[in-house]
Amino acid sequence: MIAQRDIVNGAHFAFTDRWGGVSAVPYEELNLGGAVGDDPEAVRTNRELAAKSLGLDPARVVWMNQVHGADVAVVDAPWGERPVPEVDALVTAERGLALAVLTADCTPLLLADPVAGIAAAAHAGRPGMVAGVVPAAVRAMIRLGAEPGRIVARTGPAVCGRCYEVPEAMRAEVAAVEPAAYAETSWGTPAVDVSAGVHAQLERLGVRDRAQSPVCTLESGDHFSYRRDRATGRLAGYVWLD
Repeated sequence: MIAQRDIVNGAHFAFTDRWGGVSAVPYEELNLGGAVGDDPEAVRTNRELAAKSLGLDPARVVWMNQVHGADVAVVDAPWGERPVPEVDALVTAERGLALAVLTADCTPLLLADPVAGIAAAAHAGRPGMVAGVVPAAVRAMIRLGAEPGRIVARTGPAVCGRCYEVPEAMRAEVAAVEPAAYAETSWGTPAVDVSAGVHAQLERLGVRDRAQSPVCTLESGDHFSYRRDRATGRLAGYVWLD
C-alpha cells in the first residue's frame, strides 16, 4: 500500500503502490483516482485505507483536479463543500494538513520546508513540467516564507527516460525548455525524462535536498501505468508537516 515513506525533521513524504485496496479490474487494487471510471465508493474506501495507514484523518487530505498545467492553489483547510479547483500544485502553511497528488506515469513532486512549516505537492507530467509547474510551486512556497535552501524535495514513481518514447519533434520541444529532460529509450528512439527535468529545475531554484524514486511505473507491475495499460488506476503522493 505505502511503497515509500520518508520523514525529515517533521516533514512526511509518502507514495503508494497499487496493492491493498478494494478496486476491481482494471483498477486493482488501490486506485486513488476519482476520475478514471472506477466505482466512486471503492475510491472512497481506498482513500480512507491509504490515509489511515499513514496515520492521517482522511477528511484532512486535500486533493486537486489536475489538468497538466502550472496553476497553484494555496490551501489552509479541506475543500469541504467548495469545488475542487483545476490546478496542478497545492501549497499550505497549515501543519497537519496533508496534500495529495495523483499519477500513473507523470512525476509526483512533494516539497516541504520544515522550518517555515510550508508544504507543497505538484503534478509534473511532460506538459506541466514544460509549463513551469515546478518553479510555480516553489515560488508559492517562498511567498509563504519558505527558503529554497531549506526545502526538502521527493519525487515518486514515474515513467523513466528509458521507456517514455515520444516523437523526435516533441523531444526537441521539451528539451528546448528543459535540456535535462532530453533522453533516449533503451531501444534507441527519442524519449523524454520528466523526472530528470524536474530535478534539474529544482537544482536551479536552489533546492538541494532531493531524492528520486528508482521505480519506473511502466516497468513495474506493482504500480499503475497509463502508457502501459490505458484503463488503469492512479497512485498518490502525500506530504504533510507535524
